[in-house]
Amino acid sequence: MTTQLTTSNLSSTGNVHGSPTGSEAVGVSPPPNFPDEATLSRLASEFFAALPLPSSGSHHPSGLNLDLPNVGTPPHQPQPAEPLSALSGRVPNIAYEKSLNPEYPEHIPNYPDYPERRAIASAPVIGGANLPRPPFEPHFPQAIHSAPNVPLAESARPLSSDTSPFYFLNDFAAPQTSSSEFEATSFATAQSFQLPQGDALTHLLRDESKPVPPQNHASSGFYFLDLPQNNPNYSNYQASQPQFVTNASQPLDVHSIRRDFPILQERVNGRPLIWFDNAATTQKPQSVIDRIAYFYQHENSNIHRAAHELAARATDAYEHARNVVARFIGASSSKEIVFVRGTTEGINLIAKTWGEQNIGEGDEVIVSHLEHHANIVPWFQLTKKVGAKLRVIPVDDTGQIILSELPKLINDRTKLISITQVSNALGTVTPIPEVIKIAHAKGVRVLVDGAQSVSHMPTDVQAIDADFFVFSGHKVFGPTGIGAVYAKPEILETMPVWEGGGNMIQDVTFEQIIYQPAPNKFEAGTGNIADAVGLGAALEYVERLGIHNIARYEHDLLEYGQHALSSVKGLRAIGTAKNKASVMSFVLEGYSTEQVGKALNQHGIAVRSGHHCAQPILRRFGVEQTVRPSLAFYNTTEEIDLLVSVLHQLSREKHRH
Repeated sequence: MTTQLTTSNLSSTGNVHGSPTGSEAVGVSPPPNFPDEATLSRLASEFFAALPLPSSGSHHPSGLNLDLPNVGTPPHQPQPAEPLSALSGRVPNIAYEKSLNPEYPEHIPNYPDYPERRAIASAPVIGGANLPRPPFEPHFPQAIHSAPNVPLAESARPLSSDTSPFYFLNDFAAPQTSSSEFEATSFATAQSFQLPQGDALTHLLRDESKPVPPQNHASSGFYFLDLPQNNPNYSNYQASQPQFVTNASQPLDVHSIRRDFPILQERVNGRPLIWFDNAATTQKPQSVIDRIAYFYQHENSNIHRAAHELAARATDAYEHARNVVARFIGASSSKEIVFVRGTTEGINLIAKTWGEQNIGEGDEVIVSHLEHHANIVPWFQLTKKVGAKLRVIPVDDTGQIILSELPKLINDRTKLISITQVSNALGTVTPIPEVIKIAHAKGVRVLVDGAQSVSHMPTDVQAIDADFFVFSGHKVFGPTGIGAVYAKPEILETMPVWEGGGNMIQDVTFEQIIYQPAPNKFEAGTGNIADAVGLGAALEYVERLGIHNIARYEHDLLEYGQHALSSVKGLRAIGTAKNKASVMSFVLEGYSTEQVGKALNQHGIAVRSGHHCAQPILRRFGVEQTVRPSLAFYNTTEEIDLLVSVLHQLSREKHRH
């Protein structure tokens, strides 16, 4: 009997359908309606019983004795773009179709009762010929279009009672060996898997247990693989160079730099975008955008614990970014850097690990009046939880902290001072080195919130002797959702873990858990790998421009902007400290902050209006909200001129009435 099955016999849901004619299904007549489970089982049994058994000695052209039932070689090797219909006419992989389709009937006779069915079900899908045609033509590697590549002749025999009912567990017969140990070379040969460079693979598997001589892993840098330098399919990512490179005679050419930022070519309400909302988030240079795209194109993998090349690439890129962060902020080692989502998560991590470990009932935490909510709320929550007290460094009428008051606030119960380096609401630069000296003289730890400072001025955590330093990537021309925590190594070693899960453990039993050392023990689960890599690229971009050059240019720009704003009648500057960075908060008489923001937006000017998550300091100046233009090195005096011009128009309009 000859039985032939075409793709028309099975719908995309795997159900037998249509009215077979000719030799499509000899001896099988379809019922008038959709079959119930019993009927379907009977039809399936008749179908498999009608299949011819393989003739002995059938061979694949490669020399492999395949002996697969009714699975011939393709009529020709399809090219990558050839339609899948070229592979029609094969026996369908019914088990595979069932796994893809939840509507496929569940009542399938057990494999031990139907050895022929098991042999067919365990045959690999050839080029996907049995699946519904996708909306595009997939480009399969050539090896996928070749004939089945796993010898399964033994699978046609009746299964013994101790074999698994699942087809994928019995594809290999156990090798006859006196040893009970698994021998990989009995299974993983180049011929059986049709792998390129098979001899090398076999040699690798056979020699895996032999001692490996020391190797120089300089080309990889961080991971277990020494990636070949002459691999044509992969080369280390080379960052695109900025349009402008600093030099002694001309530190910054802002108009050249602006070409590195594609979003600055956007138009808003028909006007060129002017981005004065940098304290909320900074824009990204093309090199950062390219780096993230490159990661997903060439390196995308989970990191650590995998012996394949993409894991090595991803791990190298991720750990390289950690090295860049350490270098950028002056840490002594990348082991002192923990990746987090941003400053907010970083402060919460410290509060809920070191804080809960070291701050108890009656203890005190000091913050300043300038703080962002993210540096108030976690400490407020902790003090309420443990019965501690929160104390506040006051500010003067310019918005600068009153440093002389700090020693008066510190006592024997003070455990931590958590303070911003630059106020996000006022732009005030606080005297962090002096704060740390005062605190350390009395044995108090200091956490520095660097979210607003890291993109505007040099950072050196060792020089200022910070115990903790936190910042966000998106504030320094990097991606959102990534940031870093720095802590001194002796602190990290004793800090308890925060979240539990994968990546941060060495060993887990139901009786005991051993954690990885820092920083891994604080990075549970799959991290934001791509954006960490993007953060590294952003910091490298800033390094190429030179943070000192940036600080000098932005200082001059801020001075220009504050002077220009002072010419607007009815405008009140909020925060006039002598030492400031980036921020020019103000209120305009006769207008709400939202009205000012909307008027500026009509001219393509983006500013932040609201309380900026810093309500205590705004209320210190008698306001609930401000308009907050904030600067970066790609802003210009011409942009400031347009901002001030619109404000002059609003002021004249109000005073005219």
